[in-house]
Amino acid sequence: MEINSYRTMWILVMFDLPVKTPVARQSYVEFRRMLKRDGFSMLQYSVYGRHCPSDENAQVHMARVEAYLPLEGRVRILSVTEKQFERMRCFLGKMRKPPEEPTQQLSFF
Repeated sequence: MEINSYRTMWILVMFDLPVKTPVARQSYVEFRRMLKRDGFSMLQYSVYGRHCPSDENAQVHMARVEAYLPLEGRVRILSVTEKQFERMRCFLGKMRKPPEEPTQQLSFF
């Protein structure tokens, strides 16, 4: 099956979690560690993204994030197609830079 930029997905997880108490900080650290273990990369502070080869695969990873939601704070999960993600405009200061590249998928021929 050919990779199609309209079928492959990006999951974006955006969050604001409290860190004022030791328990809240630990919850924040555990949530970030779970995202990293599940293949998410930090796009910017409190915004993590993960490339998925299909919508079905994206649903699995979104369910994992939901299973590890902290008790407090705000978390948003957004899925967009690869084509939509490519249209994102990214800047470092006033200099424009390209969006992140998806991770290479293992292919068997």
